[in-house]
Amino acid sequence: MLSNTPWKILTRLVEIRSPWLTLIGEKLEDNHQQILEYWRVEKADSVIIMTTQNNHFIFPPPSYRPGLGEITLDFPGGRVPDDKTPLEAIGAILKRELGIEEKEIDSLTPMNSKGWAINSSFSNQKLYGFVAIISPEASINPEKLGANYPITEEGITQLLKELTCLQCRGILLEWLRTYSANQGIK
Repeated sequence: MLSNTPWKILTRLVEIRSPWLTLIGEKLEDNHQQILEYWRVEKADSVIIMTTQNNHFIFPPPSYRPGLGEITLDFPGGRVPDDKTPLEAIGAILKRELGIEEKEIDSLTPMNSKGWAINSSFSNQKLYGFVAIISPEASINPEKLGANYPITEEGITQLLKELTCLQCRGILLEWLRTYSANQGIK
């Protein structure tokens, strides 16, 4: 049987704050009275927006990811500022990454309302996913368009070969599970 008893914080070893994250080291006592040293990161929640237009997935240009030391393809996304909700963060993200205005979005559907834990043993950060259907008339600046993939079985198979971000893959696969159950892929 699982215990619902939270672990006790015995002492904080260190706390390092930066604009991007807070790193915390603590001594904890678990529900079996074991003393453990544990490190965790507190970060702002994230939003990823799966963008589609004219039956294609739309991506901004690939970006350099310092943690990987690589350039990767990702759906538009970013951190949720402290003074905003995930929904309120979307406009600025889409403007920055694809150069589109909120009025150019025909529909915006949340994929989750609670937020999915990104790495619950190490971080408090949650991920919120949205699907944005961009108006067929909206013009995306070619400098802001990194890639597009048709929403077909072949297009999704190719996209999954190139999409290495687990968060982006999770959003795509969750959408695919829901979408394919309702409408199907050609």
